[in-house]
Amino acid sequence: MVAKSRNALSEEIILISRGIAIYKVGASPYWQCRVRDARTKKYVVRSTKETSRIKARLAAEEIAAEIRGSVKRVERQFTFEAYGKRMIQKADRMVANGERHSNYARDIRYCLENEAWGLYRLLGQKDVREIRTREYQEAMDKIQSDRPDLSTSTRNILTATFRNVLKVARDDGVIDAVPATPRAKQKDAPRSYFPFHPLVAKHEDVYKSVIEKTKELGEKQHKVRGIPITDELYDLVLFLTHSFVRPTVSEVYALRHSDITVATDPRRLLITVRAGKTGYRVANSMPGAVSVYERILRRYPDAKPSDHLFYPHYGNRETAARNVQKLFRTVLDEAGIKDDPSAGIKYTIYSLRHTAICMRLVLSHGEVNIYNLAKNAGTSVEQIERFYARQLPLSREMAINLQKFGGQS
Repeated sequence: MVAKSRNALSEEIILISRGIAIYKVGASPYWQCRVRDARTKKYVVRSTKETSRIKARLAAEEIAAEIRGSVKRVERQFTFEAYGKRMIQKADRMVANGERHSNYARDIRYCLENEAWGLYRLLGQKDVREIRTREYQEAMDKIQSDRPDLSTSTRNILTATFRNVLKVARDDGVIDAVPATPRAKQKDAPRSYFPFHPLVAKHEDVYKSVIEKTKELGEKQHKVRGIPITDELYDLVLFLTHSFVRPTVSEVYALRHSDITVATDPRRLLITVRAGKTGYRVANSMPGAVSVYERILRRYPDAKPSDHLFYPHYGNRETAARNVQKLFRTVLDEAGIKDDPSAGIKYTIYSLRHTAICMRLVLSHGEVNIYNLAKNAGTSVEQIERFYARQLPLSREMAINLQKFGGQS
């Protein structure tokens, strides 16, 4: 028979409060105290020097106060984690109401709950009433130290999430203001658009090459892994360029006939984007999109209002988007259009949206209202200025527009 260890428990462990417990072992007549030190994230064990369980409980609380020093126990409802959970609930409601894209709630949840560098890990048990800029900066420095590979964009999303959580506490009246949170400086990556005339010479017009090659392969029914390129891809390319809609599952691939209205004076489509990247919007198209829609109606004469606009035979819209990407990549390869890694440019079907915005800035000869363009495209004036306008060369027409006074023709 194996002898019982002197260090084995002789009394059951008694939990006094979170992180504080007492127990007895055979080697000592005294109750032992085990305390979780939040600063070192380790347990500290000391003898209470008491044989009475009641006195040992009191002694344990005194020992815990000594070990933890000035670290106070935070009421759960005031922890950063508690308000983080409320922020997630708020984000879910905004998504359900169509106020935000589903990515909004997903990003907040990821920034809070990520096990390696999430905000809960560093700030979860802190009292929101006592969080200052210093605590925020220490948390961000720790994340940067542990994960130097995180992009500036991700760190800025972390900052936005931190602020959103504390805004919930502010709206509750628990804090007066959100602490200052300096953002990481972000280097803007250039947006890839297809160069077009008059930005480049006619023989260097890449956008025209894309259009012509798409039409040519569609007429030949060129196949990519068994999937033919048809005139439907040609119409999708033109639609994206003339509508400013994003080539994503939540925007162009989500469009149904019930979302389209043909309007006149001027001739255009009114396109209802119900759950786009920036939420609900109604976009005005260029005239070219009307001709595309008329061809779609001829292609699918029995289409119902609930049918999708493009590739309606794909019930899974993710599948439709993936297949179109493959087909469009083949168009670029067949046209000899190469990416430019040195300039950070990778052409995708998304480049058509960037091309559409650049075309409005250039072909309007500087007269387009950037506010209206931003609203129509579901973006912001700041985004257009940062990613599009500043990348384009100045022109004579833009200079004339700059010097115009009201009423001049």
